[in-house]
Amino acid sequence: MEIGIAAFCTDQTIGPTRLAQEVESHGFDSLFVTEHTHIPISRDTSVPYVYGGGSLQDFYKRTFDPFVALTAAAISTERIRLGTGICLLAQRDMIITAKEVATLDHLSNGRFVFGIGFGWIREEAENHGVVFSERQKLVREKILAMKALWTEEVASFRGELIQLEECWMWPKPKQSPYPPIYVGGSGPSAMRHAAEWADVWFPTPHPDDRTLEKAIPRFRAMVEESGRDPDSVGVAVSSAPDDVGVLDRYREQGVRAAILRFGQKPTDEALRSLDELSESVLEPMR
Repeated sequence: MEIGIAAFCTDQTIGPTRLAQEVESHGFDSLFVTEHTHIPISRDTSVPYVYGGGSLQDFYKRTFDPFVALTAAAISTERIRLGTGICLLAQRDMIITAKEVATLDHLSNGRFVFGIGFGWIREEAENHGVVFSERQKLVREKILAMKALWTEEVASFRGELIQLEECWMWPKPKQSPYPPIYVGGSGPSAMRHAAEWADVWFPTPHPDDRTLEKAIPRFRAMVEESGRDPDSVGVAVSSAPDDVGVLDRYREQGVRAAILRFGQKPTDEALRSLDELSESVLEPMR
């Protein structure tokens, strides 16, 4: 099982270049960074329980653009996987994002992981013109259209919400047929989407099911119900705890990767935390 780091990179934390270098030199397998374009001041959306509840923390409004941050990480590293954890695809231009994914996959020599989510801040999504109740259907159709852009010489797509007329787009991704698609979200609807069209389900563990012993069997049953081989769709854990006992249980259940919750840290604190996690988590898990 791979062990990675999930960080909020902002203008007040360690930068993505240094962070990526340190993640790699400490022996971790991946670095995932977050995305929020902005946070509306007038907001009724509360923080979900699975993300800690309470007030929205300051760093949500300060995150770097993930593709720019990961490009900086890519040119300063050689080995680690680099992922969006997660990209809010409903809010993004589909064609530009497809181009960014393919470009970053080339610049990283095939190390990119496309983690996507549906988003939970209604006002943020609506500022981008997204009908919040349709965001999951919108993301699904965008992914199907992007797959066409990545794999077909002349690409096109027709859905209920998305129409893509015949077109050319290069480069195609370095990875064939495209970078692995991780779908975030812990609820049954996100699980169902991941089961139907993703490569990996990427949940944040619920406090009442930290080891995912209830959720993983449910997910694998959904994969089978969708007509796919349960072994063909992986599970990776987002914001995994730094608890070796829990991580061991993930590994026993066939989890592909555990991405440790790292949060937002200035440089000195980030370096100390990586030292501690390397000693307390990475070494025992190896």
